[in-house]
Amino acid sequence: MSHYEVRPATMRDAKAIAEIHAAAARAAYKDLLPEEELRALAPATREAKWREAIEFSEPQVQVAVLGDEVVGFVGYDRSRDPKTPSTTGEIWAIYLKPEHWDKGAGVALWDAAREGLDEEGCTTVTIWVPLRNERAMRFHELAGFKREMKTAKTTAIGTVKIEEIRLKRSVA
Repeated sequence: MSHYEVRPATMRDAKAIAEIHAAAARAAYKDLLPEEELRALAPATREAKWREAIEFSEPQVQVAVLGDEVVGFVGYDRSRDPKTPSTTGEIWAIYLKPEHWDKGAGVALWDAAREGLDEEGCTTVTIWVPLRNERAMRFHELAGFKREMKTAKTTAIGTVKIEEIRLKRSVA
């Protein structure tokens, strides 16, 4: 039983979401990116993006809260990948404050996203994960995602190129 409550994000959550996104990305990518790129992952560059996402539900955003504190978030919607069926959903982002890693908040967020995608009529769900982000890869594989080996691609984060792979599973 999780101690975390998951609810739809509100505009008041945008600043916390941006701060979590930046802090979690810095922690997750500390072995993948140089220090100057990690410093560039600042909340100020993300808050407007998350405000817009919350306002227009693109992606749909839910937050995990513990008491009054927002500790994580998930953004999900239809897949952005070309040529995917309309029944394919995608986890666009899932991040937690690092001090809440391995405590059940990620599973609570994944469960909420899965329910939301199911309500939208999605039968499969994908997520793109950096190959060298072992923590994220392990989390998603434990949640039943399988690597789609032919989907590997190179993505730029600032000036650094990283390899990503798409993972996929059924929504049910």
